[in-house]
Amino acid sequence: MKLEGGIVEAIGGTPLVRLERLFEADPFRVYGKLEWMNPGGSAKDRPALFMIKEAIRRGEITPDSVIIESSSGNLAISLAQLCCYLGIRFICVVDIRTTEQHKQIIRSFHGEIDLVTEPDEETGEFLPARIRRVGELLDRIPGSFWTNQYGNPDNYLAHAETTMKEIGDQLGPIDYLFCGVSSCGTIRGCMEYIRSRQWSTKIVAVDAEGSVIFGGQKGPRRFPGLGAGISPGLYRHDVADLVVYASEEECVQGCRDLVRHEAILAGASAGGVISALRRMAGSIPEGAVCVVILPDRGERYMNTVYNDEWVRQELNFDPSSSKGGS
Repeated sequence: MKLEGGIVEAIGGTPLVRLERLFEADPFRVYGKLEWMNPGGSAKDRPALFMIKEAIRRGEITPDSVIIESSSGNLAISLAQLCCYLGIRFICVVDIRTTEQHKQIIRSFHGEIDLVTEPDEETGEFLPARIRRVGELLDRIPGSFWTNQYGNPDNYLAHAETTMKEIGDQLGPIDYLFCGVSSCGTIRGCMEYIRSRQWSTKIVAVDAEGSVIFGGQKGPRRFPGLGAGISPGLYRHDVADLVVYASEEECVQGCRDLVRHEAILAGASAGGVISALRRMAGSIPEGAVCVVILPDRGERYMNTVYNDEWVRQELNFDPSSSKGGS
């Protein structure tokens, strides 16, 4: 059983483009890592591939396995695509915040949806409820295997060995890295690569308002893929040099600015990352090289981020000045 060839060969090697127009008035350079150009549409293709490959190598996944994972959407799509390629069954536990577009794509790859409709009673969060449901499925289904993006080191090793290496190969030691956080796989992997080479790069974690990963005050979060209601197992206290919190309004504004100035249609967390860099612009020295990781495609957020009426009703924010809107 091998996971190679075909669509697998298209994962990684995503473009790194200069964001010249969006930051043309600033004295530093900004590059966007277009992770949404992975075949599954997000940065999650990398850990999905790495976690499955390593589990196959260890004999934990066989042709008779059933892969199970909890996801807000993007990792589920990546796993569904790879399981479809392998011809094995995949079940994803999602909650009501996962967009209809995400669920439709998962099903298109023959993935199965297990929907959690009620949050955990003790914490009020969906993630613990989803993980509990994963445990129930593992107990019930013979040959099932949990990839466990929240605690599996193969998650962050994928980014250490590919994402950050690609950036380093193209730009050398960079001055700033801006990265959204959720499972902490991407930022942890990038940090491991940066620290192992003793670069002086400042790593900026971009978290959602309402997320508790870095000790923030818990609150509601409408956009999947940014922030978490519990601290993930891959989190480390030294994973970032600085934490910037992005509001949902800033996520929307950042996304629409990317479209308006760079013709880049990215997902909600990318908007948060752009807003974080803009907020810090006054403290970034002249000539600095900055990289922002843009994790997923904007098409999955047409009913939210890029829907003017939804933004007005749900966020009480008038996006009419953002010409990148729908």
